[in-house]
Amino acid sequence: MPHSVTVQIVVDVICAHSYPGYTRFARAADRLRGEGLEIAVEFLPFELAPGASAEGRPLLDVLEQTFGPGAVTGALAFAERAVGEGLRFEYATAIATGTFEAHRLIADAARQNKAEPMTERLFRAHFTDGLHIGDPAVLAELAAEVGVATGSVPPAAVRARLDRVRRHGITGVPVFLIEDLPPLTGSQTETTVLTALRQAASRKEHHDR
Repeated sequence: MPHSVTVQIVVDVICAHSYPGYTRFARAADRLRGEGLEIAVEFLPFELAPGASAEGRPLLDVLEQTFGPGAVTGALAFAERAVGEGLRFEYATAIATGTFEAHRLIADAARQNKAEPMTERLFRAHFTDGLHIGDPAVLAELAAEVGVATGSVPPAAVRARLDRVRRHGITGVPVFLIEDLPPLTGSQTETTVLTALRQAASRKEHHDR
């Protein structure tokens, strides 16, 4: 088995489809890591609402005002389905906010090899814990919880990465870029991700011979 498979994941931590999508990826990756495959993960930032205020507003109110009452019904139905995967979407307490500083925190975490636990914690903070992940004080607490030192990544570096993602034509998330395989877009099943990771590993092993 090759030494490592590289995966780039494009997500936003306020994206309802990104949370289960990333969770399924993480479960598949854990299985293969248990078999001895090293999987290097890089997160690429994407803002669902570029330039959105970080003040924070009740998410259900924002969904209704932006997309109409059907969006609230759809979100609550999505939350019910997520329970089957062990995820809790507490929309009644979720807070809509900009995510620029959350992406900056993930970039800080990446420099300390903690991007995966930091990203998972941000998803859970937003969707389950009702925390305002646009609030610097909340982000500082979450960083401390995961053991991430902050402030090493300048804002300009995050803006450059956001621009890079846009230039690549990515307009929705999640997207999983696994080695040279075609991109996996949207919230894939764990089986699909597992198959893609195995395929990438097999290709790399064959190429290295």
